[in-house]
Amino acid sequence: MAKKSRIREQPLKDKIAIVCGGSKGIGKETAKEIAVLGGSVCIIARNRGPLESAAHEIKEIKQRDSHFVETIECDATDEGALKPLLTEFVDRQGVPDYLINAVGYAYPEYVQKLTLKDFRACMEVNYYGQLAPILILLPYFMAQRKGHIANVSSMMGYFGIMGYTAYAPTKFAIAGLTEALRHELKPYNIRCSVLYPPDTDTPGFRKENESKPPECAMMSEKVKLLSAQKVAAVFVEGILKKKSAIMPGEAGLIWRLNRFFPWLVRLLTDRELEKAKGKLAASH
Repeated sequence: MAKKSRIREQPLKDKIAIVCGGSKGIGKETAKEIAVLGGSVCIIARNRGPLESAAHEIKEIKQRDSHFVETIECDATDEGALKPLLTEFVDRQGVPDYLINAVGYAYPEYVQKLTLKDFRACMEVNYYGQLAPILILLPYFMAQRKGHIANVSSMMGYFGIMGYTAYAPTKFAIAGLTEALRHELKPYNIRCSVLYPPDTDTPGFRKENESKPPECAMMSEKVKLLSAQKVAAVFVEGILKKKSAIMPGEAGLIWRLNRFFPWLVRLLTDRELEKAKGKLAASH
């Protein structure tokens, strides 16, 4: 669908979305996509600078003066600090139609170099950073018997490779959480979606490359990098279509291969790792 016609149709007119992790990357582009399609947004992030910059970008593209763009400066993992801020927002603007959780980061490294602290930190941000906003807003969604919760997992949420032993379990956890919520909340007419993005060109991805083991980096070079804008467009389109699983780019193909031919995916990734190790050995 052409962007012009999407703007004219305004499928998110009079809708409100809260986007956690909305100051950068997929979260920011998702908030922008919602604004383009007529929705109001409240973005949540820890750091004031990127938060205000993102809000400015979103305000530049929002479609009507009646649509608002707000910010909440808070760590999404801190339920105690976030709850009164979201409660105040709901009291003032009403219950949001969508809660979109894009909080997350990756710290790829050789497993022997990781500590239990690294594993806990990754789980704290990637899992609890998405769970806390859900727990806060869920009573409102259940009371009005509607709402849509959309979480961000990863292709590492359905299979794993070396270098991502701290990250992949957290994204499997997000997938499991979303599935369980979908089942339990269906009688309340609350929908749940989960995004499985492949490698995406974001500040977070560029940060990942600083610690990524060389073998992992070589394997990643063969994967097509998507723009955050493209992933966000697919994400919002999937939400509007009420999809449970949203898979941009090659994510759907790899999911199907891993679902029906897991041995093949393992064979291919094992071979790629052997090749990478061989190249490293030859270079030394």
